[in-house]
Amino acid sequence: MDSETVGPPPLRRIATIGVYGFTAEAFVEKLTGEGVGLLLDLRQRRGVRGPDYSWANSARLQRALIAADVAYRHVKDLAPTTDLRQLQYREDDRLGVGKRNRISLAAEYAGRYTHEILDPFDLGALVAELPDDSTTALLCVERDPEACHRSLVAERLRAEHNLPVTDLRPS
Repeated sequence: MDSETVGPPPLRRIATIGVYGFTAEAFVEKLTGEGVGLLLDLRQRRGVRGPDYSWANSARLQRALIAADVAYRHVKDLAPTTDLRQLQYREDDRLGVGKRNRISLAAEYAGRYTHEILDPFDLGALVAELPDDSTTALLCVERDPEACHRSLVAERLRAEHNLPVTDLRPS
C-alpha cells in the first residue's frame, strides 16, 4: 500500500459558535479559518433583534454562508422550546443578567432541555450525516457556549460519539 494515498479515516469535528460579539465579516472569517463546512443552526427563531446582529437573521446569514462555501442546515428539533427559553429568562431576571451577558445555564433549564429535547433526539443519525472532511459548527446566539444549549449538544456529541469539540469565540 502507498502510504501517501492511504491514511487514517477522516475525522468528524464539531465547533460551537454564537452570534454575540461578532461582526458578519469576523463570523464568516472565524468559520472559514476553522475549516467549517457545515453550520447547524440550533435556534428556534432564526433571528436576532437589533441592527448590530441583523446579519445573523436566517436569510442574510445563509447568503453569507453560501458566498463562503459553508453549507447551512436548521435543526429545529434541537432548539429549546418557548417554555424552556422562558424558564431561562426567569432565572436570568432573578440573577439580574441578560442573554448577552449570561455566563451559565440554569440547572433546571439544562436538566429539562436534556430530558425533553436532547435525550429523544437521534444524534447518531445526525452524526452519520455530518461531513467527514470538515468541521461542523453548532450555532446559537450566546457568545459563550456555557450560557447556551449548544454546549449541552456539543458535550453529548463528545461523550457519546467521541467527536472533538472546539468553542469558537470572538477575538
